Amino acid sequence: MRTTGFLSLVTLTAAIFAAPVAVHAQSEQADPRASTPPPPQTMTLEEGEAPAVTITPPNTEKKITEKKSQGRVTEVKVQTGRTTYYAYPNDTPGAMRGDVQSGTSRPVQFEIGRFGPPYEHPPAAEPADALAPAPAPPTK
Repeated sequence: MRTTGFLSLVTLTAAIFAAPVAVHAQSEQADPRASTPPPPQTMTLEEGEAPAVTITPPNTEKKITEKKSQGRVTEVKVQTGRTTYYAYPNDTPGAMRGDVQSGTSRPVQFEIGRFGPPYEHPPAAEPADALAPAPAPPTK
């Protein structure tokens, strides 16, 4: 216990003696704004021609397609620009009206990618000159 009191007294004494030195060192520094040169003179620039670039806004047209079976909507497909998503009704078997499970719709399903036949590239104008096939290795 006595050691802790002594160490805190030594630390407090060192802090008291060091504080005036730090304050004195800060006051001796010169004002940094007095030694900096003034900012350079600015020049007005002439306006050039506007760039010949046309920016087309993205397609925001919505296309909604509904599929029905026996007078009830079974699927709704919504296409907005490049985004496509599907909404399906919530036909949970055994759920009664007012149940937690009997909501009116399910979360939508976004179309991320589509698998199918490979993309058909247009035929090349003329085939490039091809090298002759390599000769067959000699058989032993």
